[in-house]
Amino acid sequence: QHIGQPVAVAAVCHARGQHEQVRRAHGGDDFGLVAGPAPGDAVCDAGGLGPGAQGVFQLSAADMLPLPVQPFGQQGQRVIERAIQRRPDLRWPLPERFAERLSGRRILRLGRRSKYILGDLDGGETLLIHLGMSGRMTVGAAPLGEFHHAAGGHEKHDHVEFWMEGGQRVVFNDARRFGAMDLFPTGADHPLLAALGPEPRTNAFHADYLAGRLKGKMTPIKSALLDQKIIAGLGNIYVCEALWRAGISPKRMAGSISRPRIDRLAAEIDATIADAIAAGGSSLKDYRQADGELGYFQHSFSAYDREGEACRMEGCKGVVRRVVQSGRSSFYCATCQR
Repeated sequence: QHIGQPVAVAAVCHARGQHEQVRRAHGGDDFGLVAGPAPGDAVCDAGGLGPGAQGVFQLSAADMLPLPVQPFGQQGQRVIERAIQRRPDLRWPLPERFAERLSGRRILRLGRRSKYILGDLDGGETLLIHLGMSGRMTVGAAPLGEFHHAAGGHEKHDHVEFWMEGGQRVVFNDARRFGAMDLFPTGADHPLLAALGPEPRTNAFHADYLAGRLKGKMTPIKSALLDQKIIAGLGNIYVCEALWRAGISPKRMAGSISRPRIDRLAAEIDATIADAIAAGGSSLKDYRQADGELGYFQHSFSAYDREGEACRMEGCKGVVRRVVQSGRSSFYCATCQR
């Protein structure tokens, strides 16, 4: 999932013949990451891929590393030899002397908090990256596959470039410019991170916590789960899937859900994220691994993007419907989700 939008991100790194999960992104929907056709090539996409200290959007700290793992984290490729800024702003204006402050800096640590990638630099600043709706990082090759959200591979959308010491070229491409980048003092409280809630699959997120936050809340449960102050990192796709698994309508008022159902919902949120990690994220509509197998979570969607199709819940004869809530599409079965 994005700044200003409840987007989640899961990321997976593929380097020809190798399926390597990496820890970190953002909405619209959740985010994914795939690799290019040559060894070492990789792509991190924000169009449909899930959240912690180290990881990629919408996945917990232990599950994924930040998206630039290939170029930013490997030995001999941690120094940004040169940064190129092609426009003054993305979603918001870029920091003053942005490219100058990045050029020549060594990345000491990569981390992630909710939908934000964080890179601590040796100059005492931290680089914050948010991919937004259509943003992605490409490393050495153009993205492959068909995405839920068109990213626009044209060079005019290559807004920021990082040339690494090992010769890799890392490009931030964002056709819609919903993404963002910032620099702030390492260890300081950034306003975009200060109010974020706990992330799924961490000790801080559990049924007791969720019940407390939903108590008396007279907003639809779908909106509540997308509120990053309640749960950080969840995006539209995974919320739709978790609610379907839990049998809860996205239109039900959050404060009216019984405790047993909240217990199940909390468990299904964690399970949905875990299954997406195991399957490799959820950005691509179609992508084949090097061995020809289709292994992405979107092929297991039970609700999202299945409007008019039969519900997959065992014994249910309903049909998946689509409604718009707060400008976001919600997919659910009115027969088995109450």
